[in-house]
Formats: sequence, C-alpha cells, structure tokens
Amino acid sequence: MRTATGRAASSAATAHQTGSMSHSSEAAPARVLIVEDEKDLARMVAAYLERAGYEVHVAYDGREAVEQARSIEPEVIVLDLGLPGLDGIEVCRQVRTFSDCYVLMLTARAEEVDLLVGLSVGADDYLTKPFSPRELVARVLVLLRRPRAAGAREEGHEQRAFGDLLIDTEARRVTLAGMLVELTRTEFDLLAAMSARPRLAFTRRQIIDAVWDPAWVGDEHIVDVHVAHLRRKLGDDPTRPRFIDTVRGVGYRMGSG
Repeated sequence: MRTATGRAASSAATAHQTGSMSHSSEAAPARVLIVEDEKDLARMVAAYLERAGYEVHVAYDGREAVEQARSIEPEVIVLDLGLPGLDGIEVCRQVRTFSDCYVLMLTARAEEVDLLVGLSVGADDYLTKPFSPRELVARVLVLLRRPRAAGAREEGHEQRAFGDLLIDTEARRVTLAGMLVELTRTEFDLLAAMSARPRLAFTRRQIIDAVWDPAWVGDEHIVDVHVAHLRRKLGDDPTRPRFIDTVRGVGYRMGSG
C-alpha cells in the first residue's frame, strides 16, 4: 500500500518550507521508503520522518516494496528484515539490481548472522528493535549527508592504482585486472577513504567518521562486516591480503596490491 497521500506530501512540504531540515529552500525533500509489516510501527516511523521534512512512502510487504522502489526512486529505504513472504534480505538483493539508494535495515534479531547476511547484500546501516524513532530519524539524516566519495572531492579527480586494482574516484568506478567490480555506495566510500591515505592504519572509528559520519553511533564492528564483504568482492584472502591489510590492535590499512 502506498501511503504518500496528500497529507504526507503536504506535511513534508510544510516542514521543508519552515526549515525543519537542513535542505536548501530550492531542494525537494528527500524521499524515504519505509518497508515494515507492523502497520502501527510503520505509521509511527512515517509520522516522525514526515515531521522531519521528508517525503515518506510506506510498503507493508516485500513485493510492494520492490515495486515502489522502482517507481518513486527513494534516496533511503528503511527496510525490516523479517517481512512475510519476500523478506528484507531478498528485497535488498532485488533493489540493488536497479538502485544504489541507502538502505537502513531493521531487525528484531541481534544475532551476528542477521547482521552479516543483511549487510552482505548491500545494506548501509542497521538498527535493532526496539529503537527510538528519533534515533531512526537521526540515522536517516546521517546517511543522507554522507560524502559521496569519502575524500575524493578534496583530492580531485584521480585514478589510484594498487597493483591491478584501479580506483577512479570521480567516476566512482573500480576495476580489478581490467574487470569492473560492482560495489555498493558504502563499499566504494570505504575503499576511497582508505586509498586516499594508503599509509595510514585506520581505526574503526576513523573509518566510521570518514565513511558514515562523526555523529554516527552504534556497533563499530559494522566496519568489519563491510571490510569482509569488500575483500570477498576483490578476491582478497584475509590471511594473505593484497588490498586491505589488517593492522592488529588498530584496524585496517590499504595494501600494495
């Protein structure tokens, strides 16, 4: 069910015009798609996001979520993992075939397997139920204000080479031995941040500050999950890494390739 009615659009427009968000007056409010089968929770989250000035759409099942993601092209999807039928993981997989929007995964289960599987299909962040609606709104804001190239704009257009790994920061394109490597926004931003300072051993907190936002609060081991997934896509053996080295007691550093 699509619920971005005139009321929701009016609420978003009013909040936008009164400056409740940090968007410029000319910019349209960001579109957020909420995918949650608990209708009361979905409506509550929608109300908070509308008050923050977003254009909010709601889907109550996975198939409807994929359809709406195609039609409205949201900037952020707030996606429940435990949907009936087409679950959140499969929704995320399907959405990633046509969109690079940010995905904030909601889960009632804190087990590591849920986090690992969820992020491996392209989720950018996660939040465990029960959560504060204000925290969810803050996470959405953090995602939307993340730098798209994690330092590339300051460095200018360049191609960084690490052996046969090439990183084009302006085109946001990564190739390995001449073959294109498909990365999510978060994976590219992580690689761009580390490759901009290849001699630095990054702590998890430094990576979060560069890729997510200094205001981000949560489990810093989210970095390990994204690094593991990035290594898999690059064919990097963590026991003998070429591209991303583990620095014991610190974090990670770019390898020489």
